Amino acid sequence: MKQTVDKGKALLVDGPASVSLLSGEAEVLGSAFKVGDKVVIREGKRMSFEVRKRATFDLMLGDEASFQEVDESTIPPSWENAYEKIISGGKPLTVMVMGGVDSGKTSFCTYLANKALKRKRKVAIIDADVGQSDIGPPSTIGFSRITSPIKDLFEVETEDACFVGSTSPSGAIDKVMKGLTTLKAKVLETDVDFLIVNTDGWIEGEDAARYKVWLTEIVAPNVVVGIQQNELTPILTELKEVPVLSIDSSLAIRKRDRDKRRVLRELSYKKYLKGAKVLSLPLGWVKVEGAPIGTSGLVTAEQVERVRALLDTSIVYCEETVNAVFVVLRKDHWVDEERLKKLEEQFKKRVKIVREGEEEGLLVALQDVRGSFLGIGVLCEVDYERRMLKIYTPVSTNVSIICFGQIKLDKQGKETGLSTIFSNCLP
Repeated sequence: MKQTVDKGKALLVDGPASVSLLSGEAEVLGSAFKVGDKVVIREGKRMSFEVRKRATFDLMLGDEASFQEVDESTIPPSWENAYEKIISGGKPLTVMVMGGVDSGKTSFCTYLANKALKRKRKVAIIDADVGQSDIGPPSTIGFSRITSPIKDLFEVETEDACFVGSTSPSGAIDKVMKGLTTLKAKVLETDVDFLIVNTDGWIEGEDAARYKVWLTEIVAPNVVVGIQQNELTPILTELKEVPVLSIDSSLAIRKRDRDKRRVLRELSYKKYLKGAKVLSLPLGWVKVEGAPIGTSGLVTAEQVERVRALLDTSIVYCEETVNAVFVVLRKDHWVDEERLKKLEEQFKKRVKIVREGEEEGLLVALQDVRGSFLGIGVLCEVDYERRMLKIYTPVSTNVSIICFGQIKLDKQGKETGLSTIFSNCLP
């Protein structure tokens, strides 16, 4: 269908949809949308087209898609004011963006990148929103250099990423800190002079406030931009050592429920699992992180027999780490609490019991020998007897490290739950 919009107005389109410009002039977050251009809008996403000259759009709307006109620009004046202050700050420059869930952080990062490109700045974005990441799959911190105007960060190719393994930063603070430190160090090795760091939407409560202050100390930005909400005020007031700019949310921003956010994550998983096949990797060929498999060496045959006798059941696999004993049983086997306590008394450490197959569906990351991100995969099986990992992944070569996460997926990229079967087994 065709829709004509007058100059000075904006067209808001909620996906799934595609939009083409037939005539006139428009912009999307500071990026020119020219006659003949076409953009696809994902389900759960909204895109705003700012009309600079009376424009006619061709809209193709999927199920639950919609559109509306608004009589004014959806870019707040505070965005332009903040940009002008930021761009005058010299080179190189690091900008950290904070805000709650669905406050418009990604939109502002996109706008800021497009505006900086017009000033011939060399731009990069680190996306540290592990729950709703656009650069890199969910549960990662992604990095990419931006060399041309963009309308949707999701279309940007990931240059590198650090695997966190969780879509919630609250349970993985150390991994987020390490990932940001690693990626910023890599950025400093390039010719980037305008770095934008997007953050997650966890801002409520004392723990969130401490976390965001720590993030700021780790990243050491030249300026922090806060999309103002009441919950963000305690965080911004704690940032004594860095200039803070407050901006408004865009009129185009809409709140998404948990299901819509899950749909967006699943679209991202599918993107990064495209072309996947089952890859078999002997444990002797790879280093495993995040799981007590092949990390410490097997316990002796004598110890295995002692464990079997104390538990009075057959054992598929047994490994001892610094702080725990990891035992794998057959699917239909179990042990009572009394026998488990006796085993812990023998080893003088915690015993973690899991059943064969409980690891199926875990999200993993694959890295090369230097620890560089190659891609993600879904764990199909740990063949404990043959000491083999079977992973559904598009990655086929140069795999040296497998990092285990806590998210469970099926092969279609749909989330099926969370798993902590390997928690408390590693130091």
